[in-house]
Amino acid sequence: MTIKKQKTLNQEYVFSGKGLHTGQVAKMVLKPAGVNTGVVFHRTDLGDEAFVEAIAENVSSTARSTTIAKGEASVSTIEHLMSALAGMGVDNVIIEIDNVEVPILDGSARYYVEAFKKDGLKEQDTAKEYITLPGEIEIADEKTGSYIKVIPSETPSIDLTVDFGSKVLGVQKAHWDCGTDYSYEIAPCRTFVFFHEIEYLFQNNLVKGGDVENAIVIVEHPVTKEQVDRLAGLFNVPSLEIDSNGYLNNLQLHFPDECGRHKLLDLIGDLSLAGGLVNARVEAFKPGHSINTRMAKAIREVLSKLNNK
Repeated sequence: MTIKKQKTLNQEYVFSGKGLHTGQVAKMVLKPAGVNTGVVFHRTDLGDEAFVEAIAENVSSTARSTTIAKGEASVSTIEHLMSALAGMGVDNVIIEIDNVEVPILDGSARYYVEAFKKDGLKEQDTAKEYITLPGEIEIADEKTGSYIKVIPSETPSIDLTVDFGSKVLGVQKAHWDCGTDYSYEIAPCRTFVFFHEIEYLFQNNLVKGGDVENAIVIVEHPVTKEQVDRLAGLFNVPSLEIDSNGYLNNLQLHFPDECGRHKLLDLIGDLSLAGGLVNARVEAFKPGHSINTRMAKAIREVLSKLNNK
C-alpha cells in the first residue's frame, strides 16, 4: 500500500476582491506551511497574533456562509476556499487576509484550483493522516428534513441530494470520491440564489458584494419586467432577462446540475473543518452550512473522546 504524504503549496498566491455579504475588499495571500500545520487564517489587519485555525470548534456563524472566529479575529465565507484546498489535497497552508471576509471571486472555487494546478503541490516528508471513525454518525434537522450520515469506509466518498421544492432546479444529485476530477467536475460550480430572495437580501444589507458575475439567479415564481429592471439597477447593469429554463441570463450554466454540484462544493469545504479527509461514505440530503459544520464538529468530538481514553 502506497503511503500518501502531506502536501502544501509550491508558492504563494494572492487573491483580492470583495466579500459577497459585506462588500468589503480583502487581499488574501496563501502561503506554504510546514507539516501538521493544517489550514490557518491570519487576520493581518488585527496584528501578529490574530490566528484562527480552520476547525469546527471555531465555527461562530453559519448564516448564509461559514464563519470561524477565535478571540477578536473572525473570517467569514471560508467554504469555497476550504473546498478548493480539500478537493485538491492541500493539507498545510497559512492564509493571510486583511479584512473580515474571503473574496467571493466568481462564486466558485475555480480560481484557487486553477492556480494550484498550474504549479502543482509540494509533497512533504510526513504521512497524510486520514480520519477513521469507530462507527456511523448521523445528524438530522427535523425542521428542514436535512440529514447527513457518515459511515466508516475504506475510501472517502460523498453522495448528495438537493431538493428545494423548486420546479426550476428539480431534485439534483452530486457525487464525489477520490477518483473524481474535482478541478473540472466541482470547482467551477458557482453559488446560487432565488430571485425572490434578492430584494430582501439587498434591503437587509446581506449581499453587499453580490453582482451578476458571482451568482446563479433562479427565477422560481412569475416576475414582472419592472422587477427584473429593478434588479438590473441593483446589480448596476443595463438590462437582464429570464431564459427559457428559468434562470436569469446574467451567466450561462457550466452544468445542468451546477447548483447541486455547488452544494457538494460547500459540503466538501465545511466537512474539511473536521481536520482532514474522513475515511467514510457520506450521505447528505438537503445539506447546508449549519448541518455541515455540526457534522464536522461531531466528528471531532468522537475523535477527542477516542484520544482521551
